[in-house]
Formats: sequence, C-alpha cells, structure tokens
Amino acid sequence: MNPPPLPPRLALAGITKRYPAVVANSGVSLTVQPGETHAVLGENGAGKSTLMKIIYGSVKPDEGSVHFNGRAVQVKNPQEARALGISMVFQHFSLFDTLTVAENVWLGLDKSHALAEVTRRITAKAAEYGLDIDPARPVHTLSVGEMQRVEIIRALLTDPQLLILDEPTSVLTPQAVEKLFVVLKKLASEGCSILYISHKLHEIRELCSACTVLRGGKVTGVCNPSEESNASLSRLMIGAEPPALQHRPSRLGAPVLRVQGLSLTRESPFGVDLGDVRLEVRAGEVVGIAGVSGNGQKELLYALSGEDTRAAPAMVEVAGRPAGRLGPDARRALGLHFVPEERLGRGAVPTLGLAHNLLLTRGNAVGRGGWIKVGALERQARDIIGRFHVKAGGPNATARSLSGGNLQKFIVGREIDANPRLLIVSQPTWGVDVGAAAQIRGEILALRDAGCAVLVVSEELDELFEISDRLHVMAKGHLSPSIARADATVEKIGQWMSGLWDAQPEVAAEEASHV
Repeated sequence: MNPPPLPPRLALAGITKRYPAVVANSGVSLTVQPGETHAVLGENGAGKSTLMKIIYGSVKPDEGSVHFNGRAVQVKNPQEARALGISMVFQHFSLFDTLTVAENVWLGLDKSHALAEVTRRITAKAAEYGLDIDPARPVHTLSVGEMQRVEIIRALLTDPQLLILDEPTSVLTPQAVEKLFVVLKKLASEGCSILYISHKLHEIRELCSACTVLRGGKVTGVCNPSEESNASLSRLMIGAEPPALQHRPSRLGAPVLRVQGLSLTRESPFGVDLGDVRLEVRAGEVVGIAGVSGNGQKELLYALSGEDTRAAPAMVEVAGRPAGRLGPDARRALGLHFVPEERLGRGAVPTLGLAHNLLLTRGNAVGRGGWIKVGALERQARDIIGRFHVKAGGPNATARSLSGGNLQKFIVGREIDANPRLLIVSQPTWGVDVGAAAQIRGEILALRDAGCAVLVVSEELDELFEISDRLHVMAKGHLSPSIARADATVEKIGQWMSGLWDAQPEVAAEEASHV
C-alpha cells in the first residue's frame, strides 16, 4: 500500500498586504511542494519581496492564510520562521556592521552552539560551497558580494525545510553560481523546498520546476519555466519582450579618465592593496571591469570617485586635470558622476524623499545663499521618475519605501540625467527586472553615443559583454590588460578572475592602442 502523499511544504491563500501608497499583494495564492524549486517572477515593484517577507514573518499580511507542512501557521517574526524551518536570504542584507561574520551568523542560530563551533561550521560550509569568507572579519569591511556570501552561509547553516532566496546570484561570478546551483539542486533532492526570486531568466529555466508570476501585486500566471523561453517568460512578467540594445560602433574622442600607476595600501586590515593600476576611458566608449567581489573594486572606486584622496595628483586624471587629491565635489565639477553599489546609505539617504536625495549629487535646484527651490527639485525628481519608469509614491516618497530595483533605477537615473562627461557605475542593474535592466543599459549606451566616457564595474558578465567596448578584469588588487569585447569569452574572463592573464601580443597591442 502506497504511503499517503505529503502535504504541500507551503500553501498561501488570498494573501493581501496594503500600504498607504500601494497594494503590494492582492489575493495571492501559491503552493510549493516538498523538494520543489519554485520561482517567483515579476518586474520591480510587483510584490515579490513583500510576499517573501510575509512568509518569513517580517511583514504581517492584512488578509489570507499560510499553511506550512499542512498546518495553519501565523508566523509573527523571523525567529518563529526559523523555528519552523524557514530561512531567507534577503536582497537587502540584514547584517550588523560592527560585528564579525561569525557573530552575525551566530545571532541567527540557536544558542546551543558556542561561537567557536559556529566559526568552525562557517569555515567548513564556505569551503564546501566555494563561498570564500573569513569568519573573523567585521561586516563593515566586506564588499556587497562578500555580504551576500555571509547571508547564504547563514541560511544554509540552519538546515532549512524551506529556503527563500531573493536575488542570490546578483553579485556572484559564473563559477560561484555553478557551485551554488549544485548546492541548491542537492538540497532540493534531499527534500528542501526552495523559493527562488531572480531576474535572470536563464537561471530560473535551469533551476526551477515551477513558477508563479506576479504583476501589480496579483498572480497573473503559473508555468513550468523549463518549458518556456526567455522571451515567453519576459512576456509573462512584463507583458512584452525587452527591446534589443542598439550597440553602434564607438566614435572615440579624447581620454576623459586616465589612471597611471595607481598603487595604494589598504586602509582597512581586511581591504585589498591596489598595485600599479593602469586604465584609460575615452569619450564615446564603455569600459567594463569584471571580477569577483572583494578583489579591489571597492578600493579602486573610492580612489576614482574622490572618497579616497591619498593618490598622487597625476595618478588619476579627469578631463586632463590631475585629480588624485580632489574630493567628490571637485571631481563632479570636472564632469565625473558616480553610482555606488550600496543603494541605501551611500547612493541614497533612506529617510529622505527622492526629491531631496537629488541634493546628494545635484545642485540645479539650489539658489543663492543655499536656498532650496523645492518646486524645481520636485519637478526634477518627477522627470526622473517618469523617464526611468520608477514605481514610487511621488517625488517625496522616501528612498527606503521603494523596492530595491526601483531605487536603483532612480539613483542611476539621477546621475545619467546630469549629462556627465564621465560616468562611473558600480553594479548598474543589480536586482532590477529584465525590462528595467534593458532600459538602464540602453541609457548607458545612449550616453556613450553622445560622447560620454563610461566605466562600468559589474559582476554580471552578460551585462559587461552586452554594453562594453573593452573589458578589464580585477583580481587581487591588480587590473588585467584590456581586451576588446569581440575577443573576450566567458572562459577567458573566468580564468582572468583568478589573476591568470597572459600578456599575449594581441592583448598587449590592444592595451597599447588605448594608452
């Protein structure tokens, strides 16, 4: 006699969550079976993250029911969720900056384990899954990619029955993604259910056997993604396929950014020394920098943006001017605009409205004596919201009220709208949907075609191949020679991420032509 079928691992029915400016979820029903990897797909602001937070107990629904393993539950907080066997890796990390990696992980586990035992388990898990991390490092010294590794390890250490992953691969290399997928497939084969949010449609098609599509907070479709194409998934999610990028041949102008022999010792004991970095970006080109997070990208960006002014003046030139000792304001006056990878805290002040967040990098609406022209500021914010299709409750909506992808669109839009001579962008489409990613990349290419010099630092190789004219790779604080996009392959860039680049004649010639 066959045993009775197991109840669904998770069953949501009629979940509704209202906020003052928006209904985030409206009558959402979703079922996840034991051992199933289930994708939740939708454009930015569709209600995916709110739904995951309801399951995890960090948001309370206004209506609807939650069943876990066949039993009705009311998950009041994340502690209760973890006790049930639910773990979550957030898109916006929930880590304490002043504590170490081990201490952060320990806080999320039951206290029957000593800190030393947790440290040992972190090291073992990190080695097993290829998620390199030092348990003794304070979190404030980590890059965004390294913070994500901490979140993933913390979730895996709880041996969850349901693992919720919100954009887990957005800052992982292709090799690390492959390793993570091996882990996730093994977890699923052992009976762990996985709820997977990603804007990378090829990942969903490879990994997931079921998919629920949200649009405007409502379920608009259910499918098996392995039977769909990227185009059909795009149509389900945003009602259309994203427009194809127009990548015209570059018309190179004069160098706008020149970095010569940039060497800086790390300011943090857990940072990376920069060693003899040489780089040039000309008007009318996009130069991409690939690499595993934590290999000196943060230190390089600080030196380029003016947050680190220790470089000799001639080591960094902007628009022909020695700028190594200039701060961010002085570099902005030369035409440099910068989009950091950390949206909340550096890219935007969480508690300020979008209009007032413009004042971080834009002075158009500031009059004589420092008086703010509020009407002009709000019009400017409204224009950016409209141009970049930002879903927000108006120009005075606080930055923290936006979904991650919509805040990214606003911050990138703020800097593109400034018509810079030099735009430096870190992770331009991290966490944004396929339609928004296509739009941001299209705007970057339009800037380039208008004569702007663009430097993009990204861990999305597909993105760099799509928009770059030339590529470098950063590894262990050193920068590879440049390689033309047409000559680059995923395999070659993957090798270079380990510092294994050779000064081949054609590569050296390509580098020399840009110096």
